[in-house]
Amino acid sequence: MQQYFSLADCDVVGFDLDHTLCRYHLPQSARLIYDSFAQYLVTEKGYDKDLLTLAPDSLDFCCKGLVLDIEEGNFLKLAEDGTVLRASHGTKSMTSEEILETYGRREWKHFNTVSGMVSRSAKYYLYDNYFDLPGALLCARVVDILDQHDGQKKYDFWKDMVAAIQHNYKISAFKEDCGMYFPEVKNHPDKYLQRCPESVKKWLKQLKSAGKILLLITSSHSDYCRLLCEHIIGNDFEEYFDIVITNALKPGFFSHTPNQRPFRTLENDEEQEALLSLDKPGWYSQGNAIQLYELLKKMIGKLDPKVVYFGDSMHSDIFPAHHYSNWETVFILEELLGDKVTVPEEAESEPLEKKGKYEEDQLKAPYFVSKQWGSFFVDRLPGLENAEETLVRTWSCKCISTYSTIAIPSLEAIADLPLDYRFTRFSSNSSGTAGYYPSPPRVLLPNEESVTMK
Repeated sequence: MQQYFSLADCDVVGFDLDHTLCRYHLPQSARLIYDSFAQYLVTEKGYDKDLLTLAPDSLDFCCKGLVLDIEEGNFLKLAEDGTVLRASHGTKSMTSEEILETYGRREWKHFNTVSGMVSRSAKYYLYDNYFDLPGALLCARVVDILDQHDGQKKYDFWKDMVAAIQHNYKISAFKEDCGMYFPEVKNHPDKYLQRCPESVKKWLKQLKSAGKILLLITSSHSDYCRLLCEHIIGNDFEEYFDIVITNALKPGFFSHTPNQRPFRTLENDEEQEALLSLDKPGWYSQGNAIQLYELLKKMIGKLDPKVVYFGDSMHSDIFPAHHYSNWETVFILEELLGDKVTVPEEAESEPLEKKGKYEEDQLKAPYFVSKQWGSFFVDRLPGLENAEETLVRTWSCKCISTYSTIAIPSLEAIADLPLDYRFTRFSSNSSGTAGYYPSPPRVLLPNEESVTMK
């Protein structure tokens, strides 16, 4: 594997939509997602009305990379070897003693299953994207309330949570104005959606002019996809892409075979009959990466066109595109912005337009380090007996260097670079920091503290 990665070497550039091409105003969207799930649990499933009120700083609980141990009602932050670094029962942080008592000094029992496939199951749920994350706080509060009333040992709320997610995000919800989520985004798009920066639109055109095939592959349904794209890019958004695939049902899009998940055409946002093969560019629903790749070969006239895919979810985008399709992957990680917490003194007096692109809504956004959970990238592991504590990488951090080619905070971060810019890949050395652009998180740099890398 060569040391550098360049977009100039790619024939095809694919994008996820939500939180990749379309960025959200995170504090507002987090609150909306929380409210939409909570409303359903209270009105449809009879849960406590207290769930509807939210203390101002309680979204601090939402930290990407947490795993919910469903039956225990515990949230876990895992080290790269599966050791439980921090945990909470409901919203309440567990002490080191409580963690030892529940999990022992060893890896969490489901770690091998979850780490092999970056998966989810009936026993645990992995929170790795901003659409799911507010649900973590809701589940934690449900556990708190159940404990107050019943003092349960095993928890059975998860089926209701799944019903809440399905109710709000189901395919017909947008059209039927059902649930709370879609009607609200439809009525107030500016409140939730950030418009695509001009630099990114220009960059997409530049990629097309350079002869690249551009794909949009989203699990959002076509009507919601259209609303987002028209709002953030403009009514001409279809001109930017050769192929648009909606309701892609990732990660299944990458892992399923053509007969398990055929492509479908769309008419007025309704899915039509299944296609036996994919013959031409256009707008499709569902589908699979195998038939898509066959079409790309024909379009490019190469036996092995090189594809890169940009996405924000390790579970749905990065791991499956890398593992099943062997595509290059660019991980969009807004947590990289959280590293720049301190604004230097001299910057304070500068006019706003000169300040960094992200400084104005610094303190409200969920990608800033959670007080309860600490850094997304590393954490301290208490030493045995009197040994010193060590700083170890989190499992989430290890996944980034294992499955992504590079990681960036946003598309905007690279939009002004020449297309032949050479990024250093994660796999080019074993430091685990090589692939972060524009720079690794400071907590991973050796001069901060020695980080033990296995």
